[in-house]
Amino acid sequence: MTPLLSWIFVVLWTFLQLAHGLTFFPDNAVFVAKAGTVSLTCDSATTGNVNWVFIPHGDVQKIPLKGTERRLEVAYEDTPELGEYSCWSGETKLWSAHLVLDAQDTRADSMLNCRAKSYNCSFNCHWSATDYTAVRLGLGKDCSENRKNCSWITSSSQQHPGQGFMFELSNSLTPSMEETTRIEVTAEAMNDYIFHRTYKTFFLRDIIRPESPKIVQCQEVGHQLNVSIEPAASWSKPHSYFKLEHEIEYVSRHNGKNIISESHLIPREISKLRVRSREAVVRSKWSEWTPWRHVRKPGTPKKRNSKNKCQPQRRNKDPLEQN
Repeated sequence: MTPLLSWIFVVLWTFLQLAHGLTFFPDNAVFVAKAGTVSLTCDSATTGNVNWVFIPHGDVQKIPLKGTERRLEVAYEDTPELGEYSCWSGETKLWSAHLVLDAQDTRADSMLNCRAKSYNCSFNCHWSATDYTAVRLGLGKDCSENRKNCSWITSSSQQHPGQGFMFELSNSLTPSMEETTRIEVTAEAMNDYIFHRTYKTFFLRDIIRPESPKIVQCQEVGHQLNVSIEPAASWSKPHSYFKLEHEIEYVSRHNGKNIISESHLIPREISKLRVRSREAVVRSKWSEWTPWRHVRKPGTPKKRNSKNKCQPQRRNKDPLEQN
């Protein structure tokens, strides 16, 4: 690649980064409020006067600034000029910092939601706002107190277009520890050199939501159906300790009404059913419903070697599936 092409590539890459907001967290970010003065010091081992340069957000043009001292005062009445400030010795960049606006947005707390499929060592968090170009999460005091040794999970390659950002986090809590130890999650988000920071604390049990269970079979018992249900494969074991309770929704053949039952024994005269689960002790959020299962009409010939009255729903859409 020729020097000219290399220069064009760098300019285009920089322009794309700035034009669409920061997709990374600058190593040397200076967070400012909406009014005041900020001092920047050229952090370099060299001595003597320097030249200051400013590249505004959304631009690639270098703007020379007045002054050759190693300290630069940036004063503003409302919003400062956001972007990269750098000090130079001739053609050599000595140091740079990104001026970022700390928005302190009160919406930020509602943008972060976390869920766990079980009491195992991982859980998922979703940053729901879509108007951000970089998001990262961190666990524990090191992150909530903004210490340097915080291990951030960055949002690179994790953005789902139009759906915000998804993260998978791991914790080291044992089932006995989770009852008394709160999890701390810190979230930082940026867009257009505007910075938001929030954090949440919760017990693992507060965010439990099992995955949909499995309908094993439906077997006739007199004039009733006995529905056998198993927890999802992701649910914590042993199941005798991590107990789930289930709900069965079925559609009556007599009147077409939807009825919800907590019993595994339900009427035989139904057209279809589905189930969902939740943690029995702390009463977690309910799982998603399973897909509907057809139930063979009493007297219908059974399939060979099959005692299961439930059959998977056909692929054509049923209006009752909307809920």
